[in-house]
Amino acid sequence: MGRRRGGDRVVERVDTGEAELTPDADRAGSWTLLLDGTPQSHVDLTDPTHLEFEYVRRLAAAIDLVAPAGAPLRALHLGGGALTLPRYVAATRPGSTQRVSEVDGALVELVRRALPWPAEARLRVRVADARETLTSTRDAAYDLVVADVFAGARTPAHLTSVEYAAEVARVLRPGGWYLANLADGPPLRYARAQVATVRSVLPRACLVGDAGVLRGRRYGNLVLVAGRDEPPVAALTRRAAGDWFPGRVLAGAELDRFVGGAAVVRDADATPSTPPPPGIFSVRR
Repeated sequence: MGRRRGGDRVVERVDTGEAELTPDADRAGSWTLLLDGTPQSHVDLTDPTHLEFEYVRRLAAAIDLVAPAGAPLRALHLGGGALTLPRYVAATRPGSTQRVSEVDGALVELVRRALPWPAEARLRVRVADARETLTSTRDAAYDLVVADVFAGARTPAHLTSVEYAAEVARVLRPGGWYLANLADGPPLRYARAQVATVRSVLPRACLVGDAGVLRGRRYGNLVLVAGRDEPPVAALTRRAAGDWFPGRVLAGAELDRFVGGAAVVRDADATPSTPPPPGIFSVRR
């Protein structure tokens, strides 16, 4: 059972650690989800199109641009958290069919109870490992696969390999898109290897992020957009430049230089993503 403390803050033990739901003092009806002190999601129950986290806005921009505005999509979300992006897609692309794979069943129940999603949304949440969900999915089932999976503050090793990426490519329709949140810091070995790995099966890609993170100056989130067609680089560049925290887009030769000689990751040598520096989440947003 959860326990409530001052200001309706909720703290509850879930399968993967301690979950905390904190109300946003600046936005009525908004909440931040933390797992073991690491911010995982921010949701606005009254306006699901309000996206607080920078990297989530970059993911949403890609979702907006990879298909005609308002057109419904078949989307698979690997990693659920508080379902920020599924709520966004339901609001901006009515009629979309969405499936969420979240490994933490107790977290799903907490979110269902405390931050319920609209009953009319065509949204189904399955308690399962992300890779197991992929392997049980038929070919060409989705227009969009979004990966934002963390165990603690790291992406699990089995979701970083070319074998995993090949499963993503298999379940995407020919014109489908893969979006991934990559968290990394200097010297960006993990991010470079992930771009190399995903491009080996989905060769048209771009990378969106803060200039300081892209240059290896600090730890942060990068968004990888990959598919079989050319991504909408110009439009993504405009959206990134106009964000509250402006970003850059790497594509073509710039992305080649970013990857350098990074090797494709295989199951046999896969490791979790780079851990964040100590104290990086001590000041809460």
